[in-house]
Amino acid sequence: MKATTFATLCGAAILPAVFLLGQGGRTFKPVTEEMLKNPSPNDWLMYNRTYDSQRFSPLTQINKGNVGDLRMAWSRQQAAGSQETIPLVHDGVMYLQVPGAAVQALDATNGNLLWEYTRNVPANQKTAAKAKTIAMSEDMIYWTAPDAVVALDAKTGEIRWEAKTDARGQSQGAVIAGNKVISGGTCANAASCYLSAHDAKTGKLLWKFYTAARTGEPGGDTWGDTPDDKRTAATWGLGGTYDPATNAIIWGVANPTPNSRAERHGGKYQDLPNHGPMDLYSDSTIAIDADTGKLKWYYQHLPGDDWDEDWTNDRTLVSTTLNPTAATAKWFNKKIKPGERRDIVLATGEPGGVFALDKHTGEFLWANPWPYDVPNFFIKNIDENGLVYLNESLLFTGPNQDRIVCFFNTRSYWAQGYSPITNSLYVPFVDTCNSVHTKDLNTRSAHDGVVRDPSKPNEFSGVSKINAATGKIDHIFKGPAPINGAMLLTAGDLLFFGDLDRNFRALDAASGKVLWEQKIGGPIANSTITYAVNGQQYVAVLTGDGLLTGSVVRYAPGVNPPKGANSLYVFALPKK
Repeated sequence: MKATTFATLCGAAILPAVFLLGQGGRTFKPVTEEMLKNPSPNDWLMYNRTYDSQRFSPLTQINKGNVGDLRMAWSRQQAAGSQETIPLVHDGVMYLQVPGAAVQALDATNGNLLWEYTRNVPANQKTAAKAKTIAMSEDMIYWTAPDAVVALDAKTGEIRWEAKTDARGQSQGAVIAGNKVISGGTCANAASCYLSAHDAKTGKLLWKFYTAARTGEPGGDTWGDTPDDKRTAATWGLGGTYDPATNAIIWGVANPTPNSRAERHGGKYQDLPNHGPMDLYSDSTIAIDADTGKLKWYYQHLPGDDWDEDWTNDRTLVSTTLNPTAATAKWFNKKIKPGERRDIVLATGEPGGVFALDKHTGEFLWANPWPYDVPNFFIKNIDENGLVYLNESLLFTGPNQDRIVCFFNTRSYWAQGYSPITNSLYVPFVDTCNSVHTKDLNTRSAHDGVVRDPSKPNEFSGVSKINAATGKIDHIFKGPAPINGAMLLTAGDLLFFGDLDRNFRALDAASGKVLWEQKIGGPIANSTITYAVNGQQYVAVLTGDGLLTGSVVRYAPGVNPPKGANSLYVFALPKK
């Protein structure tokens, strides 16, 4: 990828559009590395607020005692297109990707436009642009436009540099990692299946890490005889994070393709192992050295995927004592000393399941079926070494067969969250499984989500509170409408999130009691954040249609949100 500065672009025939309405005398404060490590409670500087990706805000103005008084402070309609992103806020200015392949800066107190940058790409790319995250550092905003990684001037929206991309789809977004911009996306082919790091100041490409291991590389032999140009495993979903303490990029990788084991392994069905490692680094958590781009460790949650499931999306970093037991975790590492403190990675997957791993080594600590322990859950066992064994009854033994595997899209690119107050991970779920049909060899298998049987329509979706120390799972909220909104935890003992039936809610984070709710104009899409300006705390949420909105909604009879209702809603307490 070649980085191009704004000066170079001035010689081009077609320029992107920048509309600058002025900052009203604002003095911009650069976002330093120290600020990224220890952000002001007033700011939301990363998609999950902090490097540990906890989505926990220390703000307390809005709390359990007064959240019922929340009122809409302002709203802003948006153009047509995909809506999957999460805004950032710094020093009273909100930055966000908006539908139509554009980035805006808004006054975070009233929604007034300060500047807008629109990418000059074909119309079909404009409406499909759906990077889930933007990032910021110093005086730049980083965005994965449909055709490039782009750095914009945070004060004006003008291009500072851009690095053109190849065939990689720019669906994931940008994540800041110290002085680097990390990004991933969808794979058009094996050559475009990678994470990349660019110098945050210049846009220079520093390294690529290919997420499907190649012949001669560590993990390459786990693909067997599959040719290198047929090995793909994307990072299309919500991005991972950076851990300054270990200088590691900690990321999730999606399923291998083609979707079935037989398609990837020369027609073999029954002579393939039911455990890992297999098809690395698909369906894994990986830790990459931020300076070199080399692998530090990996853990494979789903070895040899046969059903087109995913383990991409965010990872949450927590320091906690550990005390898993047979009563709280179906599988756990017997070497753990009760009460010992560990730095851990918490991960949940599209097919269900929740895992705790050691942040430094990837060592398996504990895991549970999630959201429910059912007979057709994809994992049969996890041994004393942390090796995952698949449920053999669900693996295909030939063409033209059917299986129902649990779960499927039970969570996706809508972010999980963590509260240090309860030492718990909060994850939304939908109670769907994967109906898969294999066709003739060399023909792609077909699959579709189905509501799990048996399940209750009025409990189709919910929020799980998962204790980080023990693995114990409590479903603290259930309802009929699918939840696609990001979890937001606050020091006011609150949990905020929204669903596809236009409900935006605040719950007691400990008990799950609903303390406030309001219908808004569209289905809630990821997004939920909080911030403060001039002593006033705000909570913001986006509505609109993402990649999975339509497919998830059809599982829930009676839920029929308006399409194309792209808007930004911001709430606050009445001013005294």
